[in-house]
Amino acid sequence: MSSISTIPTSHSVETAADRLRYRFSAMRVSFTWFGTSKSLSAEQRQQTANQFGAEGKFISAGKKLIDTRHPAVQAVNQLKREVTEYWKSHSLPFPEPGIRLVRQSELEQLNEQMDCYQRQLEAAVETLQSCHGEIKQLAQERLGSLYCEGDYPASFHGLFDVSWDFPNVEPPDYLRRLQPALFEQECERMRSRFSEAVQLAEQAFLDELSGLVSHLGERLAGSEDGKPKIFRDSAVDNLHDFFERFQRLNISSSDELDTLVERARSIVAGVRPSNLRRDDSLRQQVASQLAGVQSVLDGLMVDRPRRRILRG
Repeated sequence: MSSISTIPTSHSVETAADRLRYRFSAMRVSFTWFGTSKSLSAEQRQQTANQFGAEGKFISAGKKLIDTRHPAVQAVNQLKREVTEYWKSHSLPFPEPGIRLVRQSELEQLNEQMDCYQRQLEAAVETLQSCHGEIKQLAQERLGSLYCEGDYPASFHGLFDVSWDFPNVEPPDYLRRLQPALFEQECERMRSRFSEAVQLAEQAFLDELSGLVSHLGERLAGSEDGKPKIFRDSAVDNLHDFFERFQRLNISSSDELDTLVERARSIVAGVRPSNLRRDDSLRQQVASQLAGVQSVLDGLMVDRPRRRILRG
């Protein structure tokens, strides 16, 4: 595994971008995934268009090759969601597609967990393969004349996979010797990348906190038919999960954000969903305090230039 960099003993890390650059590593996760749908052929599109008196070239249509509700298919798709969620919950965004930043201190843990996911996926694909004939039979029954044997692989093995690596995003050292000016240019570009990554991280934290605070506040303060709105435990639990993740990934780039997160944390500290349901006074108190946090969040999000979070 290669890491972005390590902190030089003679270097004093002063900025958030520096801390991000020297204490985090780039991580890339990739999936190989068999597609479950396919576009209709030109002839099939024309047949469909004829039913509506339309021209085939103005019709877009497809067919579902596999029933995604099949338990074996759901199992492999669920693992893909779990892998993606785990990776993103342990990383920060980076302004290059497919790459996110993970703490160097967590590299071993991340690698072990990804190994575990890979083994689980292999087992799930084995189960899927055992249902290969059944899945094709169901497709043939439901697709009718649209069914085509050639759309289906002889085996699902090798068609579902997850891989990951830790690419080095720093300029290669040989460039320093061969092209010093180009090397410095690349170093400046990378410094700019990490400065942007800091802003992306702040925006991601603000967006998530705002969504969680807004949702819980709305459920606590609102009413339906004269009765308090019902809310799930997850409305509170998700906030606590956010606080834990923020503490683990925070690079202390914004005093305002740090203060606001701590304020929200103190509001729900020790508060159980069951207490909020029973105690109307506590419910209104928490709702009022969260409204104050939301007001500050709204102000920060208006003042902050809106940036596109790259999906990796």
